[in-house]
Amino acid sequence: TWGLSDIMYRSVPPFHRFCCVAFAVESQLRSVRLQRCFYNQPQQRGMASQSSFRIEYDTFGELNVPNDKYYGAQTVRSTMNFKIGGATERMPVQVIRAFGILKRAAAEVNQDYGLEAKIANAIINAANEVSEGKLNDHFPLVVWQTGSGTQTNMNVNEVISNRAIEILGGKLGSKDPVHPNDHVNKSQSSNDTFPTAMHIAAALEVHEVLLPGLQKLQDALDAKSKEFSEIIKIGRTHTQDAVPLTLGQEFSAYVQQVKYSITRIKSAMPRVYELAAGGTAVGTGLNTRIGFAEKVASKIAALTSLPFVTASNKFEALAAHDALVELSGAMNTVACSLMKIANDIRFLGSGPRCGLGELTLPENEPGSSIMPGKVNPTQCEAITMVAAQVMGNHTAVTVGGSSGHFELNIFKPM
Repeated sequence: TWGLSDIMYRSVPPFHRFCCVAFAVESQLRSVRLQRCFYNQPQQRGMASQSSFRIEYDTFGELNVPNDKYYGAQTVRSTMNFKIGGATERMPVQVIRAFGILKRAAAEVNQDYGLEAKIANAIINAANEVSEGKLNDHFPLVVWQTGSGTQTNMNVNEVISNRAIEILGGKLGSKDPVHPNDHVNKSQSSNDTFPTAMHIAAALEVHEVLLPGLQKLQDALDAKSKEFSEIIKIGRTHTQDAVPLTLGQEFSAYVQQVKYSITRIKSAMPRVYELAAGGTAVGTGLNTRIGFAEKVASKIAALTSLPFVTASNKFEALAAHDALVELSGAMNTVACSLMKIANDIRFLGSGPRCGLGELTLPENEPGSSIMPGKVNPTQCEAITMVAAQVMGNHTAVTVGGSSGHFELNIFKPM
């Protein structure tokens, strides 16, 4: 039993001990020394028995993998090594979806370059299930892992491999006829697949969630600006009375802020559309075929209906994530705008008797456990907290983006 484990994990109850036993395996050709790791955990009532697991191997040895899961040994080892975060900090499903899209595109291109059609089609079908969210329960890893995202890339490779094996009637964990590295990860590295998935996920969320939401907000504020065009009120500077303006004019400023927010987000997207796929380990494209990068980007563009292209410089695409820092900066500016708008609206709605009382806000829920009849501007308060979270996220993204050491950024999952 490792004494170091006691030191490292003694504050984490319950502590599971892992025993490592070295043994020699003699073959007819050579002697190979392997390290065999087995999970030494007390059996508890209601827990799965040993028969509920299968044995899979990685380069460190063998591990027990639940029979009802498609992931393999490397995923299990990551859950052992990173017991932090828990279910609430798992890798976002949007990133997993993006990986499914990427792995399908890669399989299609690899088939063009000679990958056996039977294997390619099984990978494509399994990858489709990943991108459609049908296999989300098979991705247990948290964000906190290696900075390249290797464990998540392998989690995806293992899930797609085992699901493809199942589709072809094989045995889970056999890596035959579909190997997670040789087939699913063919012409790829975690160093180029994870940033590619990051860009795909970010672009899809921007187009499917953020931009439509901002457009709806702009339209709603614009309608109110027109509705309030003839209501004259006092303007305020330094929170003190100034000169008159209309409430519609005041709201027109909010409309313009959101309009500019949309423009800023769109302006950041061309760099996000550039994909690292094809750069492999350090950006040279080692172990890929000529044209692989361009074809994968084209496939992803077709699958997502977004104008993805291959990155013009793969070294930058792996070592730096300035495109995502830029996008985060645009989102930070959006958060600043929404914070100002929400604060103005809730302050203008303060009262009802002793506040400004210029706006009547929707009464959506009781506001107090001690004061009957009190109603609070809860939606405004919620959006200001979301804005604060976005601002904090941007600080983390800025720190992460600045940490591209030599040929690889190592804050990718965060």
